[in-house]
Amino acid sequence: MKQRHEVLFEQLETYRRLVLSVLEDVSEEKAEIIPKGFNNNIRWNLGHLYLDQYLWIQAVTKERTVVPNEFNQWFGFGTSPKDFTNRTPSFAELKNLLEKQHHDIKNEYGHRLEEEFSPTEMGMHTIEQVLIRTIFHEGMHLQTILDIKKVMAENTEAKPAR
Repeated sequence: MKQRHEVLFEQLETYRRLVLSVLEDVSEEKAEIIPKGFNNNIRWNLGHLYLDQYLWIQAVTKERTVVPNEFNQWFGFGTSPKDFTNRTPSFAELKNLLEKQHHDIKNEYGHRLEEEFSPTEMGMHTIEQVLIRTIFHEGMHLQTILDIKKVMAENTEAKPAR
């Protein structure tokens, strides 16, 4: 594997570890709270992060990924915790999926990072380009999680989604 690809996977792992580290003091109950002014909760953000990397890989390769179809219904763009069912992964399950995702992606797609595909609507045409884009997206949702935690700490009136 080329050095830049190793660096890419190191960055994916580093940023994912950062997301997971800010969750260490978040309980299952707190992960369900949607504070006033937010559309989603921490649990939704985790599922969305997991889904996003695979959606972009699927968008560029046009190949099915390991993500169950229901993830799109629960965590896709425009969804909310109101879309959750009794089959939606728990906060703990989502953390476990996120913890191993970069390894799974590296094992499955690491040898195909430069393979050329038809460009996506954003002009990306390799898995490498898609993964770079997901780092930015991960940072956006990390900030959202931090904002939710801050509001919850300031506002004890925040209620669980259900």
